[in-house]
Amino acid sequence: MTGRPPAGRPAPGHPTTAHSAPGHPTPAHSTPGHPTTAPASPGLRTPGHPVAGRAPSGLAPSLPAPAGPSRGHGAGSLTGGEAVVRALAAHGVTDAFGIPGTHNLEIYRHLPAYGIRHVTPRHEQGAGYAADAYARVSGRPGVAITTTGPALLNIAAAVGQAYSDSVPLLVVSPGMPLRHPRQSTGLLHEMRSQTEALRGVAAFSHRVASVDEIGAAVARAFTLFRTGRPRPVHIEVPLDLLESAEPAGPVRPAPPTGPAAPDPACVRAAADALLGARRPALVLGGGARTAAAECRALAGALGAPVVTTANGKGVVDERHPLSLGVSLHSPAVQKWLADRDVVLAVGTELAESDVWGPLPSLEGTLIRVDLDPAQMYAQPPADLPLVGDARLTLAALLTACRGRARDTAEADDEADLGALVTDLRTTRDDETRTRDARWMPYLRAMRQVLAEDAVITSDSAQCCYYGALPHLPVGPEGRYLHPTGFGTLGYALPAAIGATTACPGRQVVALSGDGGLQFSVQELATAAASGLPLPVVVFDNGGYGEIREEMAARGDAPTGVDLPAVDLPGLARAYGGRGVVVRSPAELAAALAEALVTPGPTIVTVPEESPR
Repeated sequence: MTGRPPAGRPAPGHPTTAHSAPGHPTPAHSTPGHPTTAPASPGLRTPGHPVAGRAPSGLAPSLPAPAGPSRGHGAGSLTGGEAVVRALAAHGVTDAFGIPGTHNLEIYRHLPAYGIRHVTPRHEQGAGYAADAYARVSGRPGVAITTTGPALLNIAAAVGQAYSDSVPLLVVSPGMPLRHPRQSTGLLHEMRSQTEALRGVAAFSHRVASVDEIGAAVARAFTLFRTGRPRPVHIEVPLDLLESAEPAGPVRPAPPTGPAAPDPACVRAAADALLGARRPALVLGGGARTAAAECRALAGALGAPVVTTANGKGVVDERHPLSLGVSLHSPAVQKWLADRDVVLAVGTELAESDVWGPLPSLEGTLIRVDLDPAQMYAQPPADLPLVGDARLTLAALLTACRGRARDTAEADDEADLGALVTDLRTTRDDETRTRDARWMPYLRAMRQVLAEDAVITSDSAQCCYYGALPHLPVGPEGRYLHPTGFGTLGYALPAAIGATTACPGRQVVALSGDGGLQFSVQELATAAASGLPLPVVVFDNGGYGEIREEMAARGDAPTGVDLPAVDLPGLARAYGGRGVVVRSPAELAAALAEALVTPGPTIVTVPEESPR
């Protein structure tokens, strides 16, 4: 280890240090990298099987503690560690990602008894990305458990990404003891304030002051996940409370709440504007995903072309005649959007990271649909605000439009509309045809092999944001998970592990560049331990290709961007997986098809040719 006491966290190659410290018994939980398979408890899921009778909300009824008091403490009392796990189970949590360490062992001690399966990544950032993707794919909050200090800071980048992409992620960690002085005392993993550090990247960081407060803190997190804009939260339990047994009342899960409905008068005003539009358009973000059917119906009823952000990719099938896919970055599409007389934006910030630059001035009326009221006066502000759940709001709009004639006197006819969308797609592709030619044939080969419901996890790599986002079509059955906004590197591989954990019977593929992959390449070990097929397609351009090109455009000498070649297939084999180099789209298709049915990870390296 480098600069960390051996009692703190596991040293590479020595998993036992993660389980025990001097004077502490080894808890009965999984070996790092191997999910715990606990005996089924009444009302709890065994791995791979849903809980019978669980409510669609994802919340389970209150669960009792295991029979018999733990560690001999009195009836009605729980340690803080057990209170954490009991509250998670009561909210329907069945999977968690994390790394055990000296300070969080009391949490790990109780996971098997409450039926919570655990997956051990090789770095806390990987735990965060895996839990993030788990949430995106399953629709349930992802949960990550860290120890104190450096472990919590390791996961902070993943928390920041989840905040940017509105992902419900719960991070639970120990903290310094309840009465620990603010002045440093040299305690293991001590830092000035974990809560202040996490508040900068999370919706909130809640430090509890008693064992009984733990249940309320977890319920607060799940209330946010279910009623507001879902964003990551952190709960900190002081070290002395984790081990201390105190009286604790029954678990009180977050109260059931329905989705927020829009104001009827606002719906009528928006419907009037849409029915009177001659050139309407829909812009769909990640917040529109639960309203895919309504988006498609509204686009058809209005004759409105659809463009999406990266997080909205596939909400409407990208092969639909009205779909422009992920195209907000295209100058031609931006010019077209600016000329629309009514734009309906659903579940999107319309941020600079969505457009890859400043948003063009919209000449027409902007209708915004969002669960977050703050989006209504963000830039650009809504002319007609609709605050509420996307599915309920669009359903209300469809009802308000039904039976009413649309003013089509000057609207494009259906034939002209189809030609318009086709021309825009062609122009968009022509803008970057030379640059994107190196990826296009390979992406077509991937699409031919993958099932319609496949999950593709992405990275901040050229092959992803220039290649797959606009050129690899996805429909509502599939998912494309991309780290937008915050724009972290190393997301694809651990995110794919989270997706396979959530949906073990579904095809999952990670797509990355060689530079981005090496931010989290150690998670190949986690993928190998799971035994589930996981192709990892890597376009290798010998380093940080985007930054290399930006330096060249500035007239700067390339510095720090050309990396020594790494035998990535050999590295995959060293971790217990497989690896192959392919040099044609046909070879990629064959290797991908084989990797999808081969247990463990398979790195498929594509040596990238620079555009001419």
